[in-house]
Amino acid sequence: MAGHDNINGSTEKSSSGMDDLPTFNAENMQNNMKVILYSRTFMAIIGGVIAGILGLTSLTGFIFYFLVMAITSVALAAKAKFSIHSYFDSWNRVVLDGFFGGLMSFVLFWTFAYDIVHIF
Repeated sequence: MAGHDNINGSTEKSSSGMDDLPTFNAENMQNNMKVILYSRTFMAIIGGVIAGILGLTSLTGFIFYFLVMAITSVALAAKAKFSIHSYFDSWNRVVLDGFFGGLMSFVLFWTFAYDIVHIF
């Protein structure tokens, strides 16, 4: 993951007395968001296949999805060494972005794997 820019590595304050806001490189932020999107989509597909193979139905399948997404959020935060503000502008980017976006992929692969294993 790409972090924010710090030209000379020093932590000086501006002469006006106000704290400097952290600056983020837009390309790095876009790359980090793509990593989150791809990771969540991949985990939704893998989670859907596992849920289908295990034969999870109804509410247990959706609970499994939320469990997989929670584990993915923790894994992404661990990948950033729990220093989220170095790579993203807020915690919401890691925890919530793409959380429901992968739901359709999860349901598609969940039903596909369930049908292959348990019906046919």
